[in-house]
Amino acid sequence: MTTIDPVTLAVIQNGLQQVCNEMDTAFVRAAFSPVIAEGLDRSDGIYHRTTGDLIAQGELGLPIFVGTMQFSTRAVIDRARQVEDGDIFIVNDPYMGGTHLMDVKFVKPFFYKGHLFAWLANTGHWPDTGGMVPGGFSAKATEVEQEGLRLPPVKLYKRGVIDEEILSIILSNIRVADQRIGDIRAQAAALEIGERRLTALLDRYGADTVEHAIELLRAGASQQMRAKIATIPDGDYRSIAIVDSDGVVDEPLEINLVIRKRGEKLEFDLSGSSPPCRGPMNSVIATTKSAIYLAIKHIFPEVPINAGTFEPLDIPVPAGTFLDAHYPRPVSGCAAEVSQRIAEAVFLALADALPERLFAAPAGTSGNLAIGGTDPQTGQNFVMYIVTGGGYGGSTKFDGISNGCSTIGIAKTPPIEILEQRFPVLFEEFAIAEGSAGAGRHRGGFGVRYAVSLRRGEARASFVMDHGRVGPPGVLGGESGQPNQIEIQQNGRKFVPVHLSKDQDIELRGGDVIRVQTPGGGGYGPPSERPPGLIDRDERYGYSRPAASPKQKSNIADLRAAE
Repeated sequence: MTTIDPVTLAVIQNGLQQVCNEMDTAFVRAAFSPVIAEGLDRSDGIYHRTTGDLIAQGELGLPIFVGTMQFSTRAVIDRARQVEDGDIFIVNDPYMGGTHLMDVKFVKPFFYKGHLFAWLANTGHWPDTGGMVPGGFSAKATEVEQEGLRLPPVKLYKRGVIDEEILSIILSNIRVADQRIGDIRAQAAALEIGERRLTALLDRYGADTVEHAIELLRAGASQQMRAKIATIPDGDYRSIAIVDSDGVVDEPLEINLVIRKRGEKLEFDLSGSSPPCRGPMNSVIATTKSAIYLAIKHIFPEVPINAGTFEPLDIPVPAGTFLDAHYPRPVSGCAAEVSQRIAEAVFLALADALPERLFAAPAGTSGNLAIGGTDPQTGQNFVMYIVTGGGYGGSTKFDGISNGCSTIGIAKTPPIEILEQRFPVLFEEFAIAEGSAGAGRHRGGFGVRYAVSLRRGEARASFVMDHGRVGPPGVLGGESGQPNQIEIQQNGRKFVPVHLSKDQDIELRGGDVIRVQTPGGGGYGPPSERPPGLIDRDERYGYSRPAASPKQKSNIADLRAAE
């Protein structure tokens, strides 16, 4: 076995990371869609040749894809009968290690000197993959076919040449198909960049040395994670997080979590959660597990990320719940929304055990909004998809960040100037939502408030958001942040959706307006312990919540009492 000194090991570790970072950068720079090019809704990684286990992933990619791309790569490995240099598989099937249908994975075998060494994979959020509503976020879907085109692992590229027949099938089933060509080319080009950079790394150090380094890095990550877990007192830790509704049945869903800490391992028991739901808030097991992975990585960010990071985490499949979705359950809300409630449940459960590391609940919604139609000025079809930020929870030392990206990633709202240039919309307002934060010794951060109007023609709007029924909970005596709020101004009439944070097929005409306020983060510690200087500052800058605003209910018991 090749001996590797610590310096060389560190260089190879950073070299693998750099390969992924360059793939991320190439993908963003070449992508056509603003949600990828500006919103950064994508990820790239390197995966083991036989197991699909994570070797390295880009620092600039969405954390929720850390786990799911392992599972989708395994699905390709299991179904690939013959692979050759230059092949690229495409897959978005949520039940084969995916998320929702809009997250499209490309998986490419990487050969070095004629031998399969690893797999390169990336995920990009396509603004549309067909289905019953533009953008794919159907709030009322009751089966996955209504959400869009579902692709099992198939070779889109064969020996480096795109398969025009498969491409034509894909483009014939999605909206604004001509624009997807740019994203497809960008996604494939990113993998080619990774191929070149990984080849250079292997040329420099040799395949045997790099392979041994990968094994050592995995063992090291596992050891570091076990050491971190050992700092948590043994015991059972419980929490409940609430999903507003499934979009079809107007009742909350429970994520009922028990974390069992024993020695250097954590078990995550979700078996007490709500049963499968009719609407699109079911979560496939790959997303459920990945949400727990990213939550623990939030708590212990210093642990390097690879498959070893997750070895001490035992996640039994929560069969019979909405967190283990099977065909044909709809799943469009799983990655962007349910995953954040799962992470929130982890944070809340461990807040008492790790008060110095944990924080109050963040906004916990991606604020998915899609508007699609035909621009009468250009005659072109369009689909605009955006995500929005919200408040982070307060922590032991600081107030929460305002307008932070979602818990599951680094995706951000594309610049509104670009959206207004590309689509027939006008943002009448985009501002920090003062007063939306939960009070506490350290208050939460603020959400955002925006109003977007259709400038001309007709369009349809759909949105899948969350935290509209209850706000992000505070911890250790802190108060909850204000919930998500949506108001539609349609032909002079104003209304709030029945499901508060979910609706679809809202007809818009020129001048109609959608107003959204995203949640503020929860507060940390009793508000009575907030330093007077910070209270004065909040009042001086207008940050404080109006006195008339009621304290938001922060747990399922309060919710049940209110009902």
